[in-house]
Amino acid sequence: MPEAVSVTVPPESDQKRADKALADALADWSRERLKGLFDEGAVQLNGVVASRRTKVSEGDVLSVLLPPIPDTTVLPMPYPLEVLYEDEDIIAIDKPSGIVTHPGAAVVPPTLCHALLHHTNGQLARAGGEERPGVVHRLDKQTTGVIVFAKNDEAYYSLVSSFSERKTKKEYWAIVSGSPALEAGSIREPIERDPHFRTRMKVREDGRPAHTDWKVVERLGVRSTLMHCRIHTGRTHQIRVHMSHLGHPLLGDSTYGYRARSGDTPITDVFLHAVSLELPHPTTGHSIRFTSRIPRAFEQMLIKLRG
Repeated sequence: MPEAVSVTVPPESDQKRADKALADALADWSRERLKGLFDEGAVQLNGVVASRRTKVSEGDVLSVLLPPIPDTTVLPMPYPLEVLYEDEDIIAIDKPSGIVTHPGAAVVPPTLCHALLHHTNGQLARAGGEERPGVVHRLDKQTTGVIVFAKNDEAYYSLVSSFSERKTKKEYWAIVSGSPALEAGSIREPIERDPHFRTRMKVREDGRPAHTDWKVVERLGVRSTLMHCRIHTGRTHQIRVHMSHLGHPLLGDSTYGYRARSGDTPITDVFLHAVSLELPHPTTGHSIRFTSRIPRAFEQMLIKLRG
């Protein structure tokens, strides 16, 4: 059965087109899929069938009938992977931008799960569910860098325990908007799902504890800054939410407040890179650290901003 979803238009979407406002709220759905729903008459604005170009106002309610979640059976699919480390228990890869970690609603394969099932001949842990083989943590679609998967159930439970007990060390590089007044800081603001946007998180008093340490690596003029972030918790979109809360959303991250200035070339990529991950090996217990080089697109943006 289709799922009925309602979205209340927030202030930042006031006077946007209905299709753009809905795309901001349903970030996991492609614009093409949402366009099809408008064309089918499956989207209403305040109870009336809406067109894609209808302008919305703050407080309006967009309602949409989402199609049933497709079969999530994950089959091996070839996809180029850069393997950083692999043994009989774990595999660490350097994730590129544009690929999702695991299958889900509105996700078009391949995902990393599909690709890794192909690479490992099916040797991924199933303890977390058949639809998410090997997954012990995630990176957003546009986030690049180090991600680790478990190849057997014993390794899965050990890695899940390491992440939940905060025995891991996760470090990122991010390009943010603006220039922070301080050189470094620590933010401990709780994070929970935004009640108006089902795919977005926000700082909320009733949220789950979240802790991010940050420091300035390089000031790129007054309009952007290269930051180093270390997260001690693993909340969804944690760095994106915390940097936005500080008033410095990630470059290109329109979901969390980035807006291009008049005359600027629009930026659609989100510049967040998981540069290193350190954790206890699930079998030996010895600390093992994986690192990733800054991707070419990230480097090119830094060069552009310096210029």
